[in-house]
Amino acid sequence: MNTLIFRTLAPFITALMLFFSLFVLLRGHNEPGGGFIGGLIAASAFAIYGMAFGVQAVSQALRFHPLSIAGAGLLLSVLSGMVSLAAGVPFMTGLWATPHILGVEVPVATVISFDVGVYLVVVGAITSIALSLGESED
Repeated sequence: MNTLIFRTLAPFITALMLFFSLFVLLRGHNEPGGGFIGGLIAASAFAIYGMAFGVQAVSQALRFHPLSIAGAGLLLSVLSGMVSLAAGVPFMTGLWATPHILGVEVPVATVISFDVGVYLVVVGAITSIALSLGESED
C-alpha cells in the first residue's frame, strides 16, 4: 500500500485522527470515550503514517521511544491515584480543585490526569507493538 495517493493523504489523515483522539480523550469523563479509546485512535493514526512512510518515519515523528511514552503515562496514572491518598481519601478517588488563573476559575481534576495517563500508556504500548511488527517486515 505504498501508492502516491496514500502517501499524499496519510499526513492529513494522521493529523485528523490525532485531533479526533484528543477530542475523544477530553470528552471521555462526561460522555463515551476517554483515555483508552483516544489512545487506540492515536495509535491507529501512527500505524497509518507508518504504512505510508515506514517505521523510521514514525520513530522520528514521535521523538521519544514508545515505551518511554507508556512509562510516563503509567507514572502519571499512579500519581493521580497517590494524590487521593495524600488527601486522606481512598486510592483513585477523584479530587477537584478550582485555582484562579488570570482571574478565571479553572476546574482541575485528578480524573483527567488519570485519563491522560491511560491515553499515553495505550499510545505507547500499541505503537511499540506496531513498530515491532513493522521492523520485522523490513
